[in-house]
Amino acid sequence: MRDATRPLVIIPTYNERDNLGRLIPAILGTDGRLHVLVVDDGSPDDTAGAVLELKRNCYGARLFLESRPGKLGLGSAYIQGFKWGLAQGYDFLIQMDGDWSHRPQDLARMLQLAHDADFVIGSRYVPGGGTLNWGPGRRLLSKFGNLYARQILKPALADFTGGFNGWASEVLRTIDLDAVRSDGYSFQIELKYRAYQRGFRSIEFPILFDERRAGKSKMSVFIALEACWRVWEFRFRR
Repeated sequence: MRDATRPLVIIPTYNERDNLGRLIPAILGTDGRLHVLVVDDGSPDDTAGAVLELKRNCYGARLFLESRPGKLGLGSAYIQGFKWGLAQGYDFLIQMDGDWSHRPQDLARMLQLAHDADFVIGSRYVPGGGTLNWGPGRRLLSKFGNLYARQILKPALADFTGGFNGWASEVLRTIDLDAVRSDGYSFQIELKYRAYQRGFRSIEFPILFDERRAGKSKMSVFIALEACWRVWEFRFRR
């Protein structure tokens, strides 16, 4: 049992300026303990500048920015964010999209559940969860990806590919972040599988996952296909 006394929300970004101006205040207004780290991949729309403006004007002690030279990928952005957060002494690190797909109000429930588990999954596929404004093709792809991962890797997680997850610092220190090589869907799968292999306890709670409010989706066919072959690598790697 533990309390998340120093929680950090990590948001990887590429061209999310139009979303962050309202999203960051909504996150920080959820709980006074929360801090936010934005890991920006050299966004041409000056996402980094918008974050720095918010930091200067409103949230200096609770908002941080890591700027990278180009579009290096979701997985490596989270790894950099995790390492930064661990070095700063945060004890519960939360993955969150920067496009409003994940609702700030769900952070309260995640922090509450952090008391009872090593990692907490905001799940679209447990009772009460779901997706909003998705077409049938995207729903089918997501459900197939989760079923595929469960069948090969065996942990009975309802939402293997979801990206709204919270991690106790000891989990991230244990699973060898430097050995994580995957990205996109497969990055989410790999983190959860590594934690499962090491005996850490998880809890899933229902969330509603919405379509982004502004900007263009970063999802691609390659990212989906990567997950299909990566899960076999995870399964047989020792």
